[in-house]
Amino acid sequence: MIEVTTAGAAKSLAYADLLLLRFGEFTLKGKNRARFEKSVLRHVKELLKIYPRAEISKEFGRLYVALNGEPAETLAETLRNVFGIVSISPVKACASRLEDIVETSRAFLERLAPEPGTTFKVDARRVWKAFPHGSLELNKLVSTPLLQGYPGLLVDVKAPQLELKVEVRETQTLIFCENIAGVGGFPLGTSGKAMLLLSGGIDSPVAGWSSMRRGLEVECIHFYSFPYTSELARQKVVDLARVLSRYSGGIKLHLVPFTEVQTAFTGIGQDNLMITLMRRAMLRIATKLAEREGALALVTGDSLGQVASQTLSSMNAIGRTTELPLLRPLVMMDKSEIIDLSKRIGTYELSILPYEDCCTLFVPKSPTTNPNLRILERIEATLPGYNERLDAALEGTETVLITPYGNERPSDGAAMEAGLQEEWF
Repeated sequence: MIEVTTAGAAKSLAYADLLLLRFGEFTLKGKNRARFEKSVLRHVKELLKIYPRAEISKEFGRLYVALNGEPAETLAETLRNVFGIVSISPVKACASRLEDIVETSRAFLERLAPEPGTTFKVDARRVWKAFPHGSLELNKLVSTPLLQGYPGLLVDVKAPQLELKVEVRETQTLIFCENIAGVGGFPLGTSGKAMLLLSGGIDSPVAGWSSMRRGLEVECIHFYSFPYTSELARQKVVDLARVLSRYSGGIKLHLVPFTEVQTAFTGIGQDNLMITLMRRAMLRIATKLAEREGALALVTGDSLGQVASQTLSSMNAIGRTTELPLLRPLVMMDKSEIIDLSKRIGTYELSILPYEDCCTLFVPKSPTTNPNLRILERIEATLPGYNERLDAALEGTETVLITPYGNERPSDGAAMEAGLQEEWF
């Protein structure tokens, strides 16, 4: 996982009374802004259920979480993963009286213990207009005693290393200086629903996370080929889905038995087309699942040119099997970029576990990079019982609700949907 804090942020968290959460780019969305803010608020409230003393309040463009003794660093680590939150600041609060503001600012600075030579600035904002000192005056009234107490500080009003922010409000004054980066993006589910083809590799979990970050509610589809793939391979995918559920609270995983479909392509004398035919079959099944679940798009972890099935020609031949939008968030990313992101979101160590999925087990020696669409369609049209095998795979699909807590439970359709709503929303 990403390191939540710098040394300064860690010290600020240890001293904080509340956390200030800032909304991201969706604040520019005009009439949709209220809906997006409501979604973030609902998400945060759910995460705070296991921290009963924490209290949340909202104002324009911000959320405040009063800690009331709850662990600041733990909450910051959790809340920074909420899509739509761009940054978090640990805040020390005090009464809105000048002497309290100066004394709390001094104590705050002592906690940070800046090195001699650190450039410094006070940025005061008088939100409560009845406060007797204006913002510019307050800058001087606060910074002067601080500079006297810390003669090693150097004033830099343009690009200081340490900027102490002071917000004077009627009920309290907020003092803070650190920003902990959040994941940003759009609030979960505000862009609709999509189905993620989740393998056990590095790419597809990153594609799923990237999709959720843009506001998509994601359900996962995994194709397994028992007995060719093991129970460990299945558990690996469950664990990957669980990591994704940390960002969504709960996520559906559809486990599709793919053995009969996959073995139908063996022995037809077209080994070089095996991967292309399998991926086309996966998209056909995924499309039917999407229609059943009310999803409007499919998401894959394709990265252009990475493997034979991800050349432009191959992606074109594979994508022709569905009329749904086919989203490829990683299509222009280098492998090193994808790996870096997988490490940041917490999926990399799971993805590199040596448990093979159904595609890696049936890779031909020389897979085609330029498949002929007419040949593919002719093979599928003449393959005995092909459509029946697709229907049987769909019928045999097992759906499980994955949560961050490990208490997976099987789906029975509407009952699972109600359980997901109860657990998360």
